[in-house]
Amino acid sequence: MQQEQWVLCPICNSKTRLRIREDTELKNFPLYCPKCRQEKLINVKKFNILVIIEPDAQTQSR
Repeated sequence: MQQEQWVLCPICNSKTRLRIREDTELKNFPLYCPKCRQEKLINVKKFNILVIIEPDAQTQSR
């Protein structure tokens, strides 16, 4: 039997609507949290969740 876990929000640590199994792999997945209403990009491999931090847009200088 495969082990399953809930994916927790990296901001507020509450459960999201997503469950993953041990063999689940996600790349650049947009994870939405219904509690804090935030969305983050994550990578998942063997229950290891890595939050992808995107650089902010910079203004162009002339």
